[in-house]
Amino acid sequence: MIFNSLPFFVFIAVFLPLYFSLRGRARLLLCLVASYFFYGWWDWRFLSLILTSTLIDYVVGLQLDGNDDARSRRRLLITSMLVNLGFLAIFKYFNFFIESFRDLLLSWGVEPGFNTLYIILPVGISFYTFQSMSYTIDVYFRKIKVERDFIRFSTFISFFPQLVAGPIVRAVDFLPQFQKDRPFEWDRFIAGSGQVLWGFFKKVAVADSLAPFVDQCFAAPEGFSSLHLLIGVVFYSFQIYCDFSGYSDIAIGLARIMGFDFPDNFRTPYFSKNFSEFWTRWHISLSSWLRDYLYIPLGGNRSGSFGSRFFMLISLVLSVVLTGWWWMVPIYLIVVIATAYAMRKDPQKSVVFYTYMNLMITMLLGGLWHGASWNFVFWGFLHGMYLIVQRLAGPYWNRLLDTLRIPNWLQNGLAIGMVYVFTCLAWIYFRAADFETASQVIEGIYVLEGLNFGSVINKFWVLKGVLLIGILLLVELLDLRWRMYQMVLAKPAFRIVSFAVLIWLIALFGTFGSNAFIYFQF
Repeated sequence: MIFNSLPFFVFIAVFLPLYFSLRGRARLLLCLVASYFFYGWWDWRFLSLILTSTLIDYVVGLQLDGNDDARSRRRLLITSMLVNLGFLAIFKYFNFFIESFRDLLLSWGVEPGFNTLYIILPVGISFYTFQSMSYTIDVYFRKIKVERDFIRFSTFISFFPQLVAGPIVRAVDFLPQFQKDRPFEWDRFIAGSGQVLWGFFKKVAVADSLAPFVDQCFAAPEGFSSLHLLIGVVFYSFQIYCDFSGYSDIAIGLARIMGFDFPDNFRTPYFSKNFSEFWTRWHISLSSWLRDYLYIPLGGNRSGSFGSRFFMLISLVLSVVLTGWWWMVPIYLIVVIATAYAMRKDPQKSVVFYTYMNLMITMLLGGLWHGASWNFVFWGFLHGMYLIVQRLAGPYWNRLLDTLRIPNWLQNGLAIGMVYVFTCLAWIYFRAADFETASQVIEGIYVLEGLNFGSVINKFWVLKGVLLIGILLLVELLDLRWRMYQMVLAKPAFRIVSFAVLIWLIALFGTFGSNAFIYFQF
């Protein structure tokens, strides 16, 4: 079931009155049943996956409680991770690795005797597996107490507002909120409804209005002018932002109406002045998850022998699989040995190297989390390089700007512009079906042919898209400068007008085709 569909509006209209009329375990049980109904609406067969993941992690949590045997605790944690990552490996990555291995064998002139399988990717599996794993990891490290109530734990895993596309909510933040009933509060209802409306505007009006033009550009990029393709790339950057942040806004708003508080998942990411800031503003729940459960365990800003071995293995596999050039292996090993020797001579360089290495591992796996394609891995690689180059060149860049005495407002504008341009470059690989399509888009823009507006097809789509993006950016700028959202909630007249304008914009510009959210496929 998706938010922008008639079945969901019927579902939520029935659910909310029942929710606030019940108390205690009856309300908790209603949330659980409704969440499973919400998820099973798409394909009831995959309820077994979320139920299995829930059962395993619930039992693992109970077994970890009061268990002081280090070896036993480690086995239990590994069991949880194998189950959750195993589901991801089978349903999301099995065919991807099989196809990559087939391509590698074909590049060596070997005809593989096996084929891929027909596997349907369950909706939301990347989100609820990470949420479930974070619970067992936190219990293992004794950061949270074990949840003994199975109904409460199951509801935490399957809570329908954020079940299929996030935000990824930590047990330490969410489980305590189930301890007591949340009464209906008018202020929460107003605040949540406003966020839901804003989310629907982003999704139905902005993202879905930009989608046809974007799809056209990436379906056959060789047939369009440079300006047409450039507009398509810019439109996609806002399409994916509004699509994903729109879902998060709706989820957070629904939870707020029900009495729960979720952390923000997006904070105007395209106003970031560097890439570190971008990743504290974009998909915040995933960024923090990768930081706490991957980057820091790998060593973070410190060295780590496990991290180095893992990095070398992943890099070698990527080098061979991506290129199919087996002769790269000895060259790669020579570079690794030379680098290791140089680092032993200078321990400080070793720490810096491991920091960059851990950043790259995190971004590569973050890219792979988004989708089973080398395009996504390369997207992660680009962002890893952005973060590394930022650390290397940042001090010199700031010194140059200070030497030239460039005003702060201009420095900020230049920084925001640079981050946005390179982010759009990475989005091309994220959106394109393959590397060839991405290359065609980049080459089509680079040749700078047809830069007049007359070369653009479907001008109405462009004008409509520019208008909607302008409205979005204006609201976000006003919110950054004067906290407009708080002003809207504080003044009843302003609130009524704002909500009415949003409803009017959604009705006027919205695309009501029940288009699925982009991140459903991740």
